[in-house]
Amino acid sequence: MIIRLAQLADIPQILKLIAGVVPVMNAAGNMQWDDTYPNAEVFEKDIALKQLWVAELEGSVAGITAITTDQEPEYAEVGWDITEPAIVTHRLAVSPKCQGRGVAAALLVQAEVVAINRGIKILRVDTNTNNQATQKLFPKLGYQYSGEIGLGFRPGMRFLCYQKVL
Repeated sequence: MIIRLAQLADIPQILKLIAGVVPVMNAAGNMQWDDTYPNAEVFEKDIALKQLWVAELEGSVAGITAITTDQEPEYAEVGWDITEPAIVTHRLAVSPKCQGRGVAAALLVQAEVVAINRGIKILRVDTNTNNQATQKLFPKLGYQYSGEIGLGFRPGMRFLCYQKVL
């Protein structure tokens, strides 16, 4: 598996991956994503900011994530100091064909590498309450559950917050 920064040329494969992931998420009751989000514009912005990472398996994009320092204001509701620098993982997705092969874990390890390289000691992530896979994965990688929030830009949904201190 190769983990690398995404390039604009990856967008068609990324959009194909998302098109495969969304129906699986929706079928599991997780309506966090749909046919309008995430989209090419979101990924182009992530690429321009050098914060979108891809995992390649056998020459194809198997997973993606944005590794950012963007913290939602609502994170403060779980007691996090959002003025403190943190690496935050957003838009984590793995192709249904590649699930169970360690792709998501490898991308989360890349978030740790980015944090270490930047001298940041805190990793944060949130996930929809209906995303059972990530709720199992995060604690396995040393993330601790911090609480539940709503996000203003996703009304009616609830999100679980996890943090790891390096």
